[in-house]
Amino acid sequence: MNKNITALYNIAQKQTRKILGLMSGTSLDGLDIALCAISGAGENTSVTILEFETINYSEDIKTEIRKVFAKKTIDFQHLALLNEWIGILHAGMVNDCLQKWNIPPHEVDLIASHGQTVLHAPKFLHQQEKFPNATLQIGDGDHIAVKTGIITLSDFRQKHVAAGGEGAPLAVYGDYLLFSKKGENRIMLNMGGIANFTYLSASLNAEDVFVTDTGTANTLIDIFTKHYFPEKNYDKDAEIAQSGIVNQTLLSELKNNAFFRKSFPKTIGQELFNKGFVDSALSKTKLENISASDLLATLTRLSAETIAEAIQFVVKNSGTPIAEFKIYMSGGGTNNPLLVKWLKELLPCEFQKSDDLGILSDAKEAVLFAVLANETVAGGNYNFGTNKGIPSVTMGKISFPD
Repeated sequence: MNKNITALYNIAQKQTRKILGLMSGTSLDGLDIALCAISGAGENTSVTILEFETINYSEDIKTEIRKVFAKKTIDFQHLALLNEWIGILHAGMVNDCLQKWNIPPHEVDLIASHGQTVLHAPKFLHQQEKFPNATLQIGDGDHIAVKTGIITLSDFRQKHVAAGGEGAPLAVYGDYLLFSKKGENRIMLNMGGIANFTYLSASLNAEDVFVTDTGTANTLIDIFTKHYFPEKNYDKDAEIAQSGIVNQTLLSELKNNAFFRKSFPKTIGQELFNKGFVDSALSKTKLENISASDLLATLTRLSAETIAEAIQFVVKNSGTPIAEFKIYMSGGGTNNPLLVKWLKELLPCEFQKSDDLGILSDAKEAVLFAVLANETVAGGNYNFGTNKGIPSVTMGKISFPD
């Protein structure tokens, strides 16, 4: 038997596995690295975060990714080069963290690498009948495995698409395995570049689980903060938005997009929610001269209302009053006080952070990919039913270090 197969078999038999979860989102902030101790599998999964760090992307890295990010027409050679380059960069970041934490690579069982999304194209968006849903993440797993010496699982979203999903949101698997609680209805709300949430029933029944994207969370706010204030990457503490006034005419035009009328579940990315999306609405409403503060206030309100309306729709269909739900927030949006304030006004229920469940909100997505890798190697026994875009599959392609 190949020694790598033997090593993987032995890892699967362990009571506790050390898995490094890597996550880089559509905001292009950087790479989240979470070293997790994961025991068990399936509904018996238990996770302890041993170490966590975010390695910020330099402006050079962001610039190179933006050349292909969410674009239909690109330099194909640049995409191919980036795939290798991002893998090497991520491997270097992993090695630097392990050295900083004084942890030798041989003590880490697996790496779970999400990669860097450069295109998300569900069929309803590309509208080409003969082609399926599609999504693409770069940062080659083989490079990570070879450069770190650690077995690496990557390219998780492809199996989801192959099994009939749209490749997102994948948080539902980890949300269900880690955060379901008998007798408590929960909404696990993640607000990164795009907002998504997982509905977890108090029944613990996997077939009751529901997940969907809702639309933009931080993406449009970040784009226009950077546009008006090049020295800023985001509207820290919503300082700019809080000095502005929501323009209801513009808000109505932004919400008039067909995506918000599309049935749930659904997924989306910056392929729709980009600068052109807002520029078009500004042109239609003749508000091209709107102030930066009013625009950011309006974009923040757009995120709040579309998130709240999506949650209200799903909760209403569940037959359980919204007041009986707890919403656990994660992602960069939890640090936006205006967004959180408006969500609490729109949704009359209890709000907490995922930190209150023992998982740092900033680390949650990286942890969830570590859980996906754990399921691929040691679990995979769950059934989400057949009609909600949540295929009951394990995910991740395995790369050996030699």
